[in-house]
Amino acid sequence: MMRWLMVLCLLFCHLVGGGLAASQPPEDPELCWPQWRGPSRDGQLQGPLWPDRLTKETLRLSWRVPLGPSYSGPIVTSELVFTTETRDEEKEVVYALDRQSGEVRWRAEWPGAMRVPFFAAANGSWIRSTPAFDGERLYVAGMRDVLVCLDARSGEEQWRYDFVKELETPLPDFGFVSSPLVDGEGVYVQAGASVAKLDRTNGRLLWRTLQDQGGMFGSAFSSPVIATVAGKRQLIVQTREKLAGVELQTGAILWTQVVPSFRGMNILTPLVVGDAIFTSSYQNQAWLYTITAAPPGMSVSQTWTSDARGYMSSPVVIDGHVYLHQQNQRFTCIDLTTGQRTWTSIPFGKYCSLVAQGNRILALDQRGILLLIEADPKQFRLIDLLKISDEETWAHLAMVGNEIFVRELHALSAFRWLTEP
Repeated sequence: MMRWLMVLCLLFCHLVGGGLAASQPPEDPELCWPQWRGPSRDGQLQGPLWPDRLTKETLRLSWRVPLGPSYSGPIVTSELVFTTETRDEEKEVVYALDRQSGEVRWRAEWPGAMRVPFFAAANGSWIRSTPAFDGERLYVAGMRDVLVCLDARSGEEQWRYDFVKELETPLPDFGFVSSPLVDGEGVYVQAGASVAKLDRTNGRLLWRTLQDQGGMFGSAFSSPVIATVAGKRQLIVQTREKLAGVELQTGAILWTQVVPSFRGMNILTPLVVGDAIFTSSYQNQAWLYTITAAPPGMSVSQTWTSDARGYMSSPVVIDGHVYLHQQNQRFTCIDLTTGQRTWTSIPFGKYCSLVAQGNRILALDQRGILLLIEADPKQFRLIDLLKISDEETWAHLAMVGNEIFVRELHALSAFRWLTEP
C-alpha cells in the first residue's frame, strides 16, 4: 500500500506541482525540495512523521558551509543542495553542494549586484529569489532582472534572459524577487515589469502579460502558482496591484481582482483552496476570493474579508483553516468558511517560513529560531522551539525527510532530525 501511495504522490507532483522536467524521471518528492515552498509549492510536506521535540539532541547539525549573504531558499535534490550568494556587492554566485557532506561540487557566477532603496536597505541588497529545479536544469533569478538557466550537473550556463536589455524595461528597484515556476515546456516568472513565460530549454520568450510601468511600483514580489480553479488549470499570480488567473499556453487573462496594498506591497504567495484563493497584503486585510466559470469566461467574487494583516510570510492551510504569520509578528488562525479569526498568538520574529505536515507546522523565524506548532484551530499550541542560528534566517527553510536545510545570512546549514536521541 505504501508503495502505491508513493507512486501516486510522484505522479501528482509531476503533473500538478510544476517543478519537474517532462524529459527526466521525476525525483521522489520525499527526497527533494525542488522549488519555492517545496514539491507542491504550498508548504505542504509528505514523508515520515516529525518528532515531538526540538532539542540539540534530537536536531543535530550535519554540516555548515560559510557563504556570502543571500535570501534565496535552498533547493535540494537526491544528491545536491543548491544555494546562492551575493559576493563583494559585485557578483551573484550559485553553488552546488554535496547533500551528504556540504562539499562544493561546482560554482557559477556573473556580475549582478545592485542596491535596493534606502528604506529597504536595512535587510540588505542581496539576491532574493529562490531558484527552481526541473530534474536537469536550475533556473536562477539574478537581482538585475536576469533569469539564468544552468546545467544542474555541471553548472554550465545553458541560456540567460536579460529582461531589462531584451524588453527595454526599467531595472526593478527591489530587484528580481519573485521565484520562478517550471511547468511543462515553460518557466513562469514575474519580471520585465510583467508576468512572462519562457521556453525552459532555450530561454525564448513565449508570451508576456499584465504589463506595468516597472521601477519602484512595478517590480513584483509574490511568486506564482499553478492550480486548477473553476475547472481550468491556470497560472495564479499576484502582481503589485492585483490577483489574476492567466491561461498557461497563451498568456490570456482569465480573471482579475484588485488587491488593496500599501505601495504595492503584495508579497506573500496566494493560497489556492479548491475554487477559492486566499491572500493578504501589507497594512491592509486578508481576503478569500471565489472563482467561478461564467461562460465565455470566468468571474471572481469576494467571499469574505478579515482584519488579519499578512506581510512577507506565506500561509499554510490545514483542515479548513489558514495559519498565517502576520505583519505584527503574531500567528493567527482563520476559519476558511467564515473568515473569522479563532486565535492570535504572542509576537515572534518579523518573518517566518512555514512548512506543514499533518496537523504540525514547522516555522523558521528570521531570528534563527525554529518553532514546532500544533495546528489547533481552537488555540495557539507551541510544542517546542530551538534556536538553531545566531544569524538572521530570512530564506525559506527546506525539509526533506528527516533533514532540514537552513540558509543563514552567511552560511548554509544541514540538520538531521532524530527520532531517538
